[in-house]
Amino acid sequence: MTTVACIGECMIELSQGADNIVTRGYGGDTLNTAVYLARLGVSVDYVTALGDDPFSEEMLKGWAGEGVGISRVMRVPGKLPGLYAIRTSEAGERSFYYWRENSAARQLLNLPETDDLLASLAGYDVVYLSGITLSLYGADGRRRLIEALKAARKGGARIAFDTNFRMKGWPDLDVARQVYRDMLAVADIVLASVDDLTPLFGSRMHGELIDRMAAGEVVLKLAEPGSVVRYDGVENSVKAEPVSRVVDTTAAGDSFAAAYLAARIGGAAPGEAARAGHRLAGAVVAHRGAIIPREHMPAVNVAGRG
Repeated sequence: MTTVACIGECMIELSQGADNIVTRGYGGDTLNTAVYLARLGVSVDYVTALGDDPFSEEMLKGWAGEGVGISRVMRVPGKLPGLYAIRTSEAGERSFYYWRENSAARQLLNLPETDDLLASLAGYDVVYLSGITLSLYGADGRRRLIEALKAARKGGARIAFDTNFRMKGWPDLDVARQVYRDMLAVADIVLASVDDLTPLFGSRMHGELIDRMAAGEVVLKLAEPGSVVRYDGVENSVKAEPVSRVVDTTAAGDSFAAAYLAARIGGAAPGEAARAGHRLAGAVVAHRGAIIPREHMPAVNVAGRG
């Protein structure tokens, strides 16, 4: 069975709803992808660090309940998960506020177990991470991680990189640009979007953006519903099915990545995989929250048939 490691951070989420009532959950981009991968039948482990607190225990139980492997979750005594709050305006626009500077996840690459953890990545078939993952660590941590990804790649693992970019996570744009260049040189599969890459590289022309990526397999999600897929030098356009009602765009890209990777693992061609990604993302944006109820999961072709 193909195995996947997803690297990143999950945080406590506070969401303000009607009458200013605040509800608590948890979320994170690569964790969302891991959950959807597990729901689609992929064997996936989540790689992160948590504290020794009740909230961390709650997260672990929730992930395990979804079928996500937790054996690669490091524990940091005295630390807590990061936290973010969501405020929604009367027009439905969402604003995010973060408290994550001292989270346990930021310590992942500075622990006594870090060397063994990084070496373990070579045991997976696919290693998945995002631009947000890279923003968690300092320069030395990122260097260690990218070197470990290179070693895993030499051992046969495929490196999948989601360009998910949030400027607030970076000290300045020049640092982010260089880190992205370094990561794009390592990745076998790049899941990108025009919205992510334009602030970094300044062009909205999809041809110019896609040409910046050396990977043999690139998916570039466009501003309009759809994507361009380049595989072995050949580009194809994939239209997304219309979505009748958009309620919440949280995890649209994360779920797309999960369905795309699950379909590719299942033997689907890249174009078919992109259609699977758009289908799952279309269902996710029709519901509130990053993880939709299981009963609302759409039928997604991840077996490479039809």
